[in-house]
Amino acid sequence: MEQSEFLEKNIFIDLKNENDGFDDESIHYFSESDFATVLKRAEHFGLSIYKIEPSLDGKAFEVANHDAFKKKATDPKWYTKAFSDFKKRQEGLVYAATYKVSKKLLDRE
Repeated sequence: MEQSEFLEKNIFIDLKNENDGFDDESIHYFSESDFATVLKRAEHFGLSIYKIEPSLDGKAFEVANHDAFKKKATDPKWYTKAFSDFKKRQEGLVYAATYKVSKKLLDRE
């Protein structure tokens, strides 16, 4: 199974992609509530999340990455904290992230 297929089937399922053409079509953006679901599912599967890239009105807002938090990409503490910080600072953001599904998990599917 390919990483994109795994994400569609296990992480993004039943969620609305908010990317209406303002970015590359392969990048999924989610509302705040849907992105919270994405993060819960990512934690459940032990995915790596390297960076979170929120956008506001189709423009990049800011970027948070695991290195800045001095955490491994698989550690949910960093992405939960980054998401919480973004939510406090700005309403109406849509969120994208850079994910990595481990080979072991892909082979299992």
